[in-house]
Amino acid sequence: MLNISKNKQQLSVNKLSSLSRVEGNKSATKLRKSITLIFVLLVGFLFLPWTQNVRSNGKLVTLRPEQRPQTIQSIIPGRIEKWFVKDGDQVKKGDTILFLSEIKDSYLDPNLIGRTNKQLKSKELSVASYSDKIVAMDNRIDALNEANKLKLQQAKIKLNQAQLKLKTDSMEYHTAQINTRIAEQQLERFEKLYKDNLKSLTELESRKLVYQRAQASQISAQQKYLQSANDIIDARVEYQSIQAKYKDEIAKAESDKFATLSSLYDTEVDVIKLQSQSANYAIRNGMYYVLAPQDGIVTKVLSSGIGETIKQGESIATIMPINYDLAVEMYVKPIDLPLLQKGQKVRVQFDGWPALVFSGWPSTSFGTFGGHIFAIDNFASEDGTFRVLIAPDQGDKPWPKALRVGGGSKAMILLNEVAVGYELWRKINGFPPDFYAVKKTEKPKK
Repeated sequence: MLNISKNKQQLSVNKLSSLSRVEGNKSATKLRKSITLIFVLLVGFLFLPWTQNVRSNGKLVTLRPEQRPQTIQSIIPGRIEKWFVKDGDQVKKGDTILFLSEIKDSYLDPNLIGRTNKQLKSKELSVASYSDKIVAMDNRIDALNEANKLKLQQAKIKLNQAQLKLKTDSMEYHTAQINTRIAEQQLERFEKLYKDNLKSLTELESRKLVYQRAQASQISAQQKYLQSANDIIDARVEYQSIQAKYKDEIAKAESDKFATLSSLYDTEVDVIKLQSQSANYAIRNGMYYVLAPQDGIVTKVLSSGIGETIKQGESIATIMPINYDLAVEMYVKPIDLPLLQKGQKVRVQFDGWPALVFSGWPSTSFGTFGGHIFAIDNFASEDGTFRVLIAPDQGDKPWPKALRVGGGSKAMILLNEVAVGYELWRKINGFPPDFYAVKKTEKPKK
């Protein structure tokens, strides 16, 4: 450029073979062929099959709720006395996790259950005494009813006797009246005959004596008749008084019985309360030892230190069950939800496992595992997405045994198989993907 060099040489185009080949006639032909081949390959690529899918990130969970990590809680408040496990220990169902001591003053008595049982026994004896008293009162009421029946029968018989005596006295009184009337008529006739000097004075006086005797007999019969009528009234009064007396005694006995029954029921309520208290105390004594609810591994101890107090329902440790069924939990957008249904095939890629994934050609992917949609939530989460659970496909290769709950994953829910060109055209226009229906085996009709 500065023309410093004194050696000036002129290059010949013929000596440059590469330039000669490029500028030759054959190079243009080869370029046209290459472009044509590339175009044909691109057109052929557009007709290649492409599996539509819905992709989303997820995490590993368990299918059943009892298989998920859980916290061990203390049912009662207490003071930590001794730990029996540490982080990472494997425990079986019923193994002791922690021992607590009592901190509530109402349960500090070491012989609380024994004293409660003594109170319970005393109340049970009271119930037995009330029961015996009720039996005695029933016997007394039966005796009063029986005596009432006998007394009423006796009074009724006496009333019947008085009524019969009244009839007899009434007949005697009627006879005395007739005799008096006859004696009076005879006396009148004798007086007429005496005036006519047909009868003597002696006969007249004897007839007067007969008349007076007849009057005396009538008065006596009348007295007896009135006395019999009075006896009937007395018998009826006695009959009613017997009824009233025994009714009062029976009512009083029944009142005492009902009062005893009320006391019996109150005592039975106290017995039930004491039985419940005794059972609660016995159960509470067993709660001082916090036990493992199932086989698992203690992942983290949340409370520490000897002598610390914990509240009721406070978490003390986290345990992970040993046996669990893994599943993938993923969230899809509402626009993709109508494309999903139970049993649909899914390809899953787990974090930590090498994989070579071709989203449109799942059969050529490496490092993915088969699954199917196990459940779909019917309501959206807080961010507006829907949760989908993916279970392992039993017809595909099993999932790795080293997977742990909480690990990350990526899932591809497989849809319909279309051409690459159609898929590009769909994405450019923003159309939703196609989906296929899971074939269901028809059940034979009954």
